[in-house]
Amino acid sequence: MSIKKLPTLTFNAGEYVVYPTHGVGKVADITKQTISGTELELLVVNFDKEKMTLRIPTSKLSSVGLRKISDEKTMNEAYATLKTKAKARKIMWSRRAQEYENKINSGNPVAIAEVVRDLYRNENIAEQSYSERQIYEQALGRLASEVSVFSNCSIDEANQKLLDILAK
Repeated sequence: MSIKKLPTLTFNAGEYVVYPTHGVGKVADITKQTISGTELELLVVNFDKEKMTLRIPTSKLSSVGLRKISDEKTMNEAYATLKTKAKARKIMWSRRAQEYENKINSGNPVAIAEVVRDLYRNENIAEQSYSERQIYEQALGRLASEVSVFSNCSIDEANQKLLDILAK
C-alpha cells in the first residue's frame, strides 16, 4: 500500500479560508512560536463573527481540513443543489439532526446547501421546531459567509441571494 502525498496548501496573510467546523475566516498572519521547546510555524486565522482567533500549525493544515474559498464550479454545484426538491426523510429527527450537523461541520458548500434546502420553509408551510430552525440558520449562515466572500458582496446580500434561489 502506497501512501499518497497530499499537496501542500499555501496561504497568505489577508486571504479568506474555510475551517470546516468554524466557517469562513481571514488569515491574519503566519508566525513562528516556541511551544514546549519546539518551534512551530503557525497560521493565525481570525473569525470575526465568532470573535475568535485560531493558531493552526502549518504541518496540520490538511488534516484539520482548512481550505481556500470554493471555486466557481463548486459554488455553482451548491446553487444547483438549492434549486432541487427537498428530500423528505422518514427517520427520527435526532438522527437527521446529527446528519445535518455532520454535513455543516464538513465545510463542504454542496453538503451545507443540502441542509439549507432540506430545512428551508416558505412562509405558507408549517412552522419549524426550535432545533430545526437553529440548524437551518447555522447552515444558512455558513453558506452565506462563503458566498459573500466568493461573490465579493455583503453577508446580507449573500443571504438574500440564497433565499431568492430557494424561493423559486
